[in-house]
Amino acid sequence: MSNTISQTMESPNHTDLDPSIFFLLGIPGLEQFHMWLSLPVCCLGTATIVGNITILVVVATEPTLHKPVYLFLCMLSTIDLAASFSTVPKLLAILWCGAGHISASACLTQMFFIHAFCMMESTVLLAMAFDRYVAICHPLRYSTILTDTIIARIGVVAMMRGSLLMLPCPFLIGRLSFCQSHVIPHTYCEHMAVVKLACGDTRPNRVYGLTAALLVIGVDLFCIGLSYALIAQAVFRLSSQEARSKALGTCGSHVCVILISYTPALFSFFTHRFGHHVPLHIHILLANVYLLFPPALNPVVYGVKTREIRERVAKVFQWGQGTRLKISK
Repeated sequence: MSNTISQTMESPNHTDLDPSIFFLLGIPGLEQFHMWLSLPVCCLGTATIVGNITILVVVATEPTLHKPVYLFLCMLSTIDLAASFSTVPKLLAILWCGAGHISASACLTQMFFIHAFCMMESTVLLAMAFDRYVAICHPLRYSTILTDTIIARIGVVAMMRGSLLMLPCPFLIGRLSFCQSHVIPHTYCEHMAVVKLACGDTRPNRVYGLTAALLVIGVDLFCIGLSYALIAQAVFRLSSQEARSKALGTCGSHVCVILISYTPALFSFFTHRFGHHVPLHIHILLANVYLLFPPALNPVVYGVKTREIRERVAKVFQWGQGTRLKISK
């Protein structure tokens, strides 16, 4: 990578830097609001850490929650935590003090992990849709289909799928030369934002990036939609209104998480490729909404809508309050 970067980058202060250094500009056009924008970023980052760690601790310490749906939720929380640690620290450094300098290797590493984690999350959401399909359409076979071994294999597949699909991207970028600017008008090393800085033929990068995105978002959304179409067909065959409500209620949390995850992802994807007249800061804000909001809101959705998790969290707080009262006495 360092051999292909041939000229020295200039920072916004026009100081000469090492040619293997990129500069993340943040949100162009909104520089005067960077400090204010750091407040919601801090809140979302804190909510992500507290919420997802709470989910992991609650599921790990409550034997009744050792079920496939909650094990998938733990996978989702783990991925959300990892994705947050890949983006939030550098994002806050940019917003607080303009510390946008990042080495080429660190930039490619961040790019790999951010996109790989997003692909892993999409795979886990697909697995959760399959879990709801089996639970509602084949309830008697639920425990024999979704065994611990199958769940572990799904976790490995999610990890391998995200990693292998993203693996070519750093190598495809490594062959490019950056002969003009190393200033990335973004808050993180987003794949296409880096590719747009390169000189020469970037078609392989663009084609592969689009193909990987369609393979993940397109295939996963189609399979999730198919799962819920089959679920709806099975539910509306039930004669009891109460049974229908109960069956649909078990899907509520997952549907909310899907909407939270895929809506900003699709907006970001389409505006990036087809919204050529959309202002750059809107592109970047949408990309950050996609990365920051789902990890913070997913545990809230499951905590509010899932009775077992809600009751367990309430027990933990009650135990903590009781402990503090005993100590004070």
